[in-house]
Amino acid sequence: MHKLFAQQLAKATDSSGKVDLDLLGRLVTAVYDGADRDSRDREDSVSAMVQQLDELTRGLEHQVEVRTAALRESEAVLKSQNRRFEAAIDNMPQALLMFDSDRRLAICNARYLRMYNLSPDIVKPGCPLRTLLEHRKATGTFADDIDGYIEGMIKTLESGRAMTRLVDLPDGRTIAVRNQPTAVGGWVATHDDITERRQAEAQIAHMARHDALTDLPNRTLFRERLAESLDGLERGARLAVLYLDLDGFKSVNDTLGHPMGDDLLKLVADRLRQVVSEADTVARVGGDEFAVIQTGIHEPPDTTALARHLGEAVRAPYDLAGHAIVIDTSIGIAVAPDDGVEPDALLKAADMALYGAKALRRGAYRFFEPEMDMRMKARRALEIALRQAVANGEFALHYQPLVNVDDRRIVACEALLRWDHPERGTIAPAEFIPVAEEIGLIAPLGEWVLRKACIDAARWPDDIKVAVNLSPTQMARHNLVPVVIGALAAAGISGDRLEIEITESVLMHNTAKTLATLHQLRALGARISMDDFGTGYSSLSYLRKFPFDKIKIDHSFISGLPDDNEALAIVRAVAGLAASLNIMATAEGVETTQQLELIRRLGCVEMQGYLFSAPRPQAQLMHLFEPHLQKLARAG
Repeated sequence: MHKLFAQQLAKATDSSGKVDLDLLGRLVTAVYDGADRDSRDREDSVSAMVQQLDELTRGLEHQVEVRTAALRESEAVLKSQNRRFEAAIDNMPQALLMFDSDRRLAICNARYLRMYNLSPDIVKPGCPLRTLLEHRKATGTFADDIDGYIEGMIKTLESGRAMTRLVDLPDGRTIAVRNQPTAVGGWVATHDDITERRQAEAQIAHMARHDALTDLPNRTLFRERLAESLDGLERGARLAVLYLDLDGFKSVNDTLGHPMGDDLLKLVADRLRQVVSEADTVARVGGDEFAVIQTGIHEPPDTTALARHLGEAVRAPYDLAGHAIVIDTSIGIAVAPDDGVEPDALLKAADMALYGAKALRRGAYRFFEPEMDMRMKARRALEIALRQAVANGEFALHYQPLVNVDDRRIVACEALLRWDHPERGTIAPAEFIPVAEEIGLIAPLGEWVLRKACIDAARWPDDIKVAVNLSPTQMARHNLVPVVIGALAAAGISGDRLEIEITESVLMHNTAKTLATLHQLRALGARISMDDFGTGYSSLSYLRKFPFDKIKIDHSFISGLPDDNEALAIVRAVAGLAASLNIMATAEGVETTQQLELIRRLGCVEMQGYLFSAPRPQAQLMHLFEPHLQKLARAG
């Protein structure tokens, strides 16, 4: 019986340890029923079966405990995963939704509710798509027709394609919406707030086409707008391009500093904005260069009036941190279609007109003329020839004596640069010196003049000085003093044989540094002269800043003598001022004996001009020294 019970019990238990409870119950019942029929023979078997049942019960209880613990652990893991999943979707930067095939909401994160200020009591799992959209429409964050939107979206999704679009909300936000179909008939939607990104992109695009300092259109945007305006120019209509270059801006930058210069440029930009019309474009196209596109021109005087108004606006005084600033502007004007119908051609014409305006006078404006193109080509040819001349050594020095007005004794000779062009012959300094300054050749050319003049002066009598003109560019260079020392040493002459001539324009730039350089040159023994005195704006003020040894009265005043009473008064005043300041006065451009006698009586100590000698090369200069040498010999 015991063995039979064990076999039946094994049948009630499968290989994994699970027990068939129904079979077990029937087995127990059969055992007790059989016990009544044969109690004595089965007593021992019943006892053994009871023991086995107890062991089985304990095994079942253990299995229940193990499986319960495993189930609880599995539930805990699932809950933890759910919490992490919910935390992840709720902290996504995008709003996330999932819809099932019945168009009902299955998942919605908190970001979506916050993005559109929606109620969690309405927008929750099971919410139909239409109900959600109606709620959004009520809150003012959905402006489309609901039926049309749903129909279009479902049609797109059923075709297996994603639906994307940008939505601009009334509060200024921009949302990127993407609906992606799923394999089970629903879809997943993401809503991304790209407002800051679009603003950053717009800012970058703005910066690429606008000047960072003034916020005006830059050269790139200016050219684009010019091309658009030319493309849309109707038959018989005209537009003008005005190029503006500020006159005197560099001196503001140099004397007051670049921050003050930047403030000035911003003020100029504001004034130009106020002058042009809304249909016109004003741009900053360079450091101190601006440009204007004027449309809707009916008559040429329209552009003339605009140029005049722009000039008046720029030249009105500025107050910069207590500094009263006055600048001007030169303007070049080109008109389409007369001067060109392509942007580059029109811009080139305006640029050439600007160059012509600057050559005319400060603060002028000029319209483009075909002859300007010819002059510009000639100037370009001059630039090329000038560079070749420096390389080929085509320059020479001529010297014009400065003499004492009493005994006509030569006291110095001024070095004057000459260019002997192999094809054009002698080219006047007034023609090529400005070009050399603009293209950066004046510094090396000036150093050559200084060295050559000192070498030539070494052959002169020891008491005759050599006068050399220095440009503003040379004075601004840090190596000027070493260059002068090197030239004197190479020639073997002392510093007191050298006279440095500068114009007022030299002192207008970086005054403190310039004055320091002049004092260093003075310490070498060199004498310092102010050339062309009286032609600038502030000549008298500069006499207070530096103790000049000599002032040279400009030839424009001497040429009017003796008939020009104003010139006579000026020469008398300057000579008297020089005497009171213990400065030597030299008259330039003396051509007649009458002028010589007059300047002597007015107080000039030296003279220079064709009355005594024209500029001449070194070989022709030497015989002028013969009377001087004879006097020295007799005196010895």
